[in-house]
Amino acid sequence: MKRVLIGLSFILFHFSFSVAQSLEECQQAAEHNYPLIKQYGLIEKTTELTVANIQKGWLPQVSASAQATLQSDVTAFPNQMQAMYKTMGIEMEGLKKDQYRVGIDVQQTVFDGGAIKSQKEIARQQGEVQYAQNEVNLYNVRKRVNEMYFGLLLIDEQIKLNQDLQDLLATNEKKLASMLKGGTAAESDYLNVKAERLNVVQQATSLQAQRQALVRMLSAFCGRPTPGPSLNGGEIIPVKPDIQEALNYLRPSIQGGEGYRPELRALDAQLRLADVQEKSLDAALKPKLGVFAQGFYGYPGYNMFEDMMGHKWSLNGMIGARLTWNIGGLYTRKNDKAKLNAQRSMFTVQRETFLFNNNLEQILQNENIERYRKLMNDDEEIISLRSSIRKAAESKLSHGIIDVNDLVKEINAENAARVQQTVHEIEMLKEVYDLRYTLNIEH
Repeated sequence: MKRVLIGLSFILFHFSFSVAQSLEECQQAAEHNYPLIKQYGLIEKTTELTVANIQKGWLPQVSASAQATLQSDVTAFPNQMQAMYKTMGIEMEGLKKDQYRVGIDVQQTVFDGGAIKSQKEIARQQGEVQYAQNEVNLYNVRKRVNEMYFGLLLIDEQIKLNQDLQDLLATNEKKLASMLKGGTAAESDYLNVKAERLNVVQQATSLQAQRQALVRMLSAFCGRPTPGPSLNGGEIIPVKPDIQEALNYLRPSIQGGEGYRPELRALDAQLRLADVQEKSLDAALKPKLGVFAQGFYGYPGYNMFEDMMGHKWSLNGMIGARLTWNIGGLYTRKNDKAKLNAQRSMFTVQRETFLFNNNLEQILQNENIERYRKLMNDDEEIISLRSSIRKAAESKLSHGIIDVNDLVKEINAENAARVQQTVHEIEMLKEVYDLRYTLNIEH
């Protein structure tokens, strides 16, 4: 069902090419577009075929053979008996040294001690392990999308602030041009502000280039055509999530304890595989019962005396039951079980290590969220103060109290405060969604 929903989201994603895309939509599209998604079907098909082949162990096993032999010696009557038969007019040549046989051997397993059943369980569990490992690899795509998506959001915000800064510098440039005509400003002041504006324009060019690279990468991940002039400006437009909504959605999950990550599912699947493999050791030690039928056409047959007298090919057959009990597994059973226990211990240690590191990540991400929350509380006030200082500097410049360098300094300080606020907001959002990734919170 989950794969169907992802597929529908992917289709909608393609048809809404020019529409803004949320982070969740990008993640779903990237997951569906990633080549590893095809491996789910391949794993399932391979597992089914393996189980079907193992199940055929209950079918009769038929083998055909043909042989021709030349022996150094054969069964024959003693010379005295041959001489006696000759006096009676009977020629007893004995068996010929060249012998031939063409036959068929049919064997049917009746009881195998659970060996076939255990082999099927192992094959299914190996498929589960491969499936779980594929989920781990696909889950990592989310984090890569997070990095690109929030990087794109940050650059978009910086481009907006850059444009605001250009407008502000352009306004002051016009004022200084007017003051220059009126003789109340020096030409160097006008050129200083103009040079600063052109410097900001260059920064915008650099930001646009960075944005284009991120858009191309994210488009490739999501299976979207690469934006370009032929697409009329169509591209992925990221939507900035609401911080409070993201925090409210996250809080119950934090209180609920650890998330069940795909990595844990993969390790648990490995532990279950070890359990199934241990059961197969017991099945290997049980006796096996089967019936068989053998038939061949050749020389000599089962009637040895008749074949001694006449060298003719004949049809021969045999049916029976066979009980086998291979106790060779007892020699390695102890070591095999010790090996499986060692594997269990290894997977258990890996599980504990993952949970330990995962818990450390949660602690760090929660601390970062709290740190950005505190920083953001002061951002608005800092911007307000910087804006007031910049406006005062503009007024002072008009009255000739300060020079243009002081004004440019205050303009840049206000812009830096706005950029810092944006960075804090985007970084906090990224930490929130990284925590969602760490806890494996569904979309």
